[in-house]
Amino acid sequence: LGAEANKTPQKAADAIIDALGCTDLNQRLDQLRRAMFVAKEDRLSKNLEKFPAAQEAEPELQRLLTARRQHEAWQHQQRMARLARCLIAQFVAVKQQHGWVDMNDVERTALVMLADPVLSGWVQERLDARIRHLLVDEFQDTNPLQWQALHAWLSGYAGSGGGSAAPSVFIVGDPKQSIYRFRRAEPQVFIAAQAFVRDGLGGDLLSCDHTRRNAQGVIGAVNAVMGEAQALHETSGFRDHTTESKHPGQLLRLPAITDADGDSQGAGRDALAWRDSLTEPRHEAEETQRMRECTQAAAWVAAQIASGTPPKEVLVLARKRDRLASMQDALRALHLPCVQPEKADLFDAPEVQDMVALLDVLVSPTHDLSLARALKSPLFGLGDDALVALALLRRQPEHAGCSWFDLLLKSELIAHEYQALGAVLAQYQRWVGTLPPHDALHTIYEHGDVLARFAAAAPVTQRQSVQANLRALLAASLQHDGGRYLTPYAFVRAMKKGGVRAPGRADAQAIRLLTVHGAKGLEADCVLLLDTDTRPQKAETMGVLVDWPGEQAVPSAFVFLASESNPPPSAVDALAAEQQARSREELNMLYVAMTRAKHCLALSSVQPGNSAPGSWWNRLASLVTEVDTQALAPAEHAVAVVAPAQTFTIPCLPVLPEALQSARVQTDAGLPGDSPVAMPGDGESTPLSRQGDAMHQLLEQAGVAGAPLADLRVQGWAAARIARLALDHDIAPAAAELAARMAQAILAGEGAWAWDAALVQTAINEAPLHYQGQSLRIDRLVQRRAAHAGDAEAGWWVLDYKSATQPQRQQALVAQLQRYREAVQALMPGEVVHAAFLTGDGRLVMVGDAQGSTGASAAQALVVGHTRPPVAPIAPVAPAQPERAPTAPGPADSPQGSLF
Repeated sequence: LGAEANKTPQKAADAIIDALGCTDLNQRLDQLRRAMFVAKEDRLSKNLEKFPAAQEAEPELQRLLTARRQHEAWQHQQRMARLARCLIAQFVAVKQQHGWVDMNDVERTALVMLADPVLSGWVQERLDARIRHLLVDEFQDTNPLQWQALHAWLSGYAGSGGGSAAPSVFIVGDPKQSIYRFRRAEPQVFIAAQAFVRDGLGGDLLSCDHTRRNAQGVIGAVNAVMGEAQALHETSGFRDHTTESKHPGQLLRLPAITDADGDSQGAGRDALAWRDSLTEPRHEAEETQRMRECTQAAAWVAAQIASGTPPKEVLVLARKRDRLASMQDALRALHLPCVQPEKADLFDAPEVQDMVALLDVLVSPTHDLSLARALKSPLFGLGDDALVALALLRRQPEHAGCSWFDLLLKSELIAHEYQALGAVLAQYQRWVGTLPPHDALHTIYEHGDVLARFAAAAPVTQRQSVQANLRALLAASLQHDGGRYLTPYAFVRAMKKGGVRAPGRADAQAIRLLTVHGAKGLEADCVLLLDTDTRPQKAETMGVLVDWPGEQAVPSAFVFLASESNPPPSAVDALAAEQQARSREELNMLYVAMTRAKHCLALSSVQPGNSAPGSWWNRLASLVTEVDTQALAPAEHAVAVVAPAQTFTIPCLPVLPEALQSARVQTDAGLPGDSPVAMPGDGESTPLSRQGDAMHQLLEQAGVAGAPLADLRVQGWAAARIARLALDHDIAPAAAELAARMAQAILAGEGAWAWDAALVQTAINEAPLHYQGQSLRIDRLVQRRAAHAGDAEAGWWVLDYKSATQPQRQQALVAQLQRYREAVQALMPGEVVHAAFLTGDGRLVMVGDAQGSTGASAAQALVVGHTRPPVAPIAPVAPAQPERAPTAPGPADSPQGSLF
C-alpha cells in the first residue's frame, strides 16, 4: 500500500505499520481496523476497495476480528455462568430456610419422579391405578420441561398399542395462540407432542377451523392477515377459517393520535413557564399522547354504549397494563362502569391509600402529609381551606414545634366545626396502640362508618370496587405474618411496599379492561385494541438465548448474550431463530386479539415516529374503515348513559362484640368485659419480647423448613440463619443466639416427644382458636398416641413456649394457659386434654389437671415440674417477660370454641 502513488493508501500503510508495532494485541487489532475498515462495519473503506493488497488483507482481518468477538463472548459466558451458579445456590438456600418451593421446583421434581429409572416405575404404577383418561388443554402454552415430565410418563406406553393399563390421551392446543414465551412456552413443544401421540400412541389428529363466535367480517380479516403472513413465511400451517355467524361484522379504525393533534394549550407551551402544580399536572409528551388516545377511545366506547351495546359486551385490550390504567381514568371521567379483572396492587387504590395514611399518622403523629390525606379523605371530608388554615397555624412561632396532630388536639385553636377531630383521632390512636391491627381497623371502620362514607363519595360505577378494596384492606391485616407478629407500623410499611393483590372483580355490567394475555378465552360484541401501531423492537442487551427443541430432553444451547446488535458468530443462528419466534408470537397475539371480537373490532393508536412494518395497525390498514370523529359521543351524553342512583345499600360488617363496642366510649379504661388475661408488657415491643418472637419463629418452622430436626437438636441453627433472625426481629446478634439456644433446648428437652412422628398422631403449629368471643392462638397443639392401655400421657396436649425458667410462678401466664386448655376441651368433649409450658431451659412444666375441669382457679392450678435435666445446658434467662402481644377479643357469637 505504501508503494502506491495515492495518499490514501500511503496513509493507511503508515497506520498499519504503527499498529503492527503495538505490543498489546487488542490495541493492535483496533488500530488495524481503524486503518482499513469502515467505522462500526467489518469491511474495507471505500477508498481502499480498489487496491489488491487491501483486498487480500480484508478477509484475514475479518477472521481475526470475528475470532476476537467470539472470544469476548466466551469470556462473558464464563463470567455469567459463575455468577448464575452463585445466585442459584443462594436462592436455593433462601427457599430451604423458609420452606418455600417455586414453580421451577415443582416442574423439576415432577420430571425427576417420572424420569428416574428407580422411582418412575412406582409412580407410574400409582398413576395407572388412579388415572384412566388424560386431557391436557391449552397445550401450546406448555414449556419443554413440562413436556419432558409428561413424556417420561407417557413414553412407557409407546408402541404398546394401548392395552388395559394405558390411559386414553387427549391433547388440545393451537400453536397460533401461543403467546406465553416469557414463561418459556414454545409452539414446537406442541408439534413434538402431536407427533408422539400420533406415532407413539397410535392416536388420531383432529383439526377444526370453524367457529361460532366471530362475525363474517372479522373472520375475513383474520384469514387475510394470517394468509398474507403465511405467504411471507412469517407463520406456517394456517388454513382459512369459517364461521357459523351470519353477522356481517365491522372493522373500524379510530384516527391515529399525532404530535400535530396536540391541544392548543399544550402545543407551544414553554417548558420553563410557570405551572400551578396544585391544579395542573406535568405530563411528558408521550404520556400526553397516550392520554389523548385513551380519551378518544373512551368517547368511542361511550358512543357504542349509547347506541345500545351493553357495557359488559365491550372489551378493551392492550399489550401492557399501564395503557389500561389511562383508559380506566378516561372511562371513569365519563362515568362509565369499567373493571380490570387482572392482577392489581391493593395499595394502588386511592381509598386504600387514604386509610393507610390514617394508620400511618396514628403510629407516627409527626407525618403531617399523611394526616392531610386522611383529613381530606371521605372519612373526615375536610376541604382545602381547612387544611390551609391548619398549615398557617402551624407556621406561627408559638407552634413551631408542633405537628398538625398536636394542633388538632388543642381544640381551642381550631375552628368550631373541626374541634371534634382531635378527640376522634386521639381515640383512634388509642385503639391502634392497644388492639391488634385488624381489630383496631375494624373498630375504626365501624365507628367512622367507613364503607358507607367512601361509597357515598364514589361515583356509582365505582362503589362496588371501592367497598371491595376497603374490605380487602381489612383482610390484609390478618394475612401479613398470619396476624401473629404484626404491628400497626409493620402493617403500614407492608402496604406501602406493595405486593398485596387487590380483589379480582368480575362486574357483570362493566366494561372489561384486559391485556391480550388476560383476555385469552374471553369474547365480547365490541373489542377495542389500544396501542396498535408500535415502533420496531429494539435490540435487547444482557439477555439469554435458549435453544430447546421440543423433542429433546435438554437444551441444545444456553447463551448469555451481552448485546443482540453484536452477537458472537456462534449465536447468530440461535438469535435469528429467536427473533423469528418473537415475530411469530407478535402475530399470534394479533390473532388472539382479533378472535375475541364477535361483531365489531376497532383499532386505536398513537402514531410513532418510526412505525414497524409488521405492526397491527399496518397489517389491518387496508381492511378497516376510518371512524368519523364527529360521531363520537360527547362527555355530557356519556354521563347520561348510567344515571347515578339516589340511594344505595351496602352489606354491613359483622357485629362487633360488646367489648369493642363499649371501647369507643371507654378507651381510657381499656377493654371491659371478658377480656384476655392482662400480662406484663402487653402491647409493648421490647428487645426481650422480640427475642421471644424469634424463639417462637424458629420452633414454628422446625421440622418444616431448613435442617432436619435431628440436626437442629444436636447442632442448632446455622450462623447465617441466626444472623437473619436478628435482622428480622430487630434484636442484637447475642439475643438471636440466645433465642436459638432456647429453641434448641426445647426441641431436645423433656418435650422433644412433641415432634416425634412415632408418638404424635396430630400436630398443629400456631393453632388458631375462637372461644367465648376471643381469638386465641396456641403455640403447638398435639395429639399423643396411647403407648398402651391406660396410658396417662395420651390425649391432647396444649404446649406453650416460654423463655422464662419458671413460668408456673406467674399467675397471668398460668391463667392464660388454662384458658387455652379450656378452649381445646370445649372442642374435644370427653377427650383428655393436658396443658404444659415448654421452657427455654428444656423443661416441660405441666399446669392443671388433664380432665378439662374449669372449677379450679388459676391460683389453685396444680403445677408439676419434671425434674429430668435438659439435654443441653443453656445460659441463664432474663426475668420473665411475655413473648407475644395479648390476643384480642373476637366476635362473641358462640359459647363454644371453633378451630379454623
